[in-house]
Amino acid sequence: MPDAAANRIHPTAVLGEGVELGEGNVIGPYTVIVGPARIGDGNWIGPHVSIGTPGEDRGREHPAAWETAPTGDPDHDGHGVLIGDRNRIREYVSVHQGTWRTTTLGSDGYYLRGSHIAHDCLVGSGVTIASNVVTGGHCHIWDGANLGMGTVLHQHVVVGPGAMVGMGSAVRREVGAFTIAVGNPARVTGVNVVGLSRRGLDEPAIEALSPWLKGKADLPEGGLADRLPGDLSTLVKAWDARPREEH
Repeated sequence: MPDAAANRIHPTAVLGEGVELGEGNVIGPYTVIVGPARIGDGNWIGPHVSIGTPGEDRGREHPAAWETAPTGDPDHDGHGVLIGDRNRIREYVSVHQGTWRTTTLGSDGYYLRGSHIAHDCLVGSGVTIASNVVTGGHCHIWDGANLGMGTVLHQHVVVGPGAMVGMGSAVRREVGAFTIAVGNPARVTGVNVVGLSRRGLDEPAIEALSPWLKGKADLPEGGLADRLPGDLSTLVKAWDARPREEH
């Protein structure tokens, strides 16, 4: 592990071998982080957080990585956890090792108390994962998504960029980009107009995009995607080009 002088690590926290830290991180009391794991800069990681423990798979090895160093064999150690910068990871959050790919959290996310990111999940940047959200393994949560309190994601679920999922929802299938989904099972009830407006879209542009967002039409022609403000153009194009096997 590199010099962590720039980090504030509570003396009761446990960092195993194979944990790489950037700078300016805060790690609270009784938190356990085990390797292989790489954590960027400026993250606030609260008390009683668990990062890098084995994926919940009966067939996987369960090493005591808080005591022993990784062997270098991903079939034994897991495929790692990668966390970006400036995340706020609150009390009792858990993030598990990947079983075939790196479990990945982007940057600038807010992970509220007791949320769980399972093995092999890919989570983008700028997300809000509310208290007691539970993801199944292999989920993909795109940038800017907002999952309400107590949301449950089935394995392999995809939640699109800017999507909002209402609290207590059970998500069993893909949630489209910038849509709102609620219920058990979760169903799309509309477009996240507020989220799109905050990203600089006016009413005509939102209306033009809505059929595509709801999965009822192709992306509008005429270069609309190229004229979208900021990173929204990149997100829209990436979502439109995603592999459809993620459904």
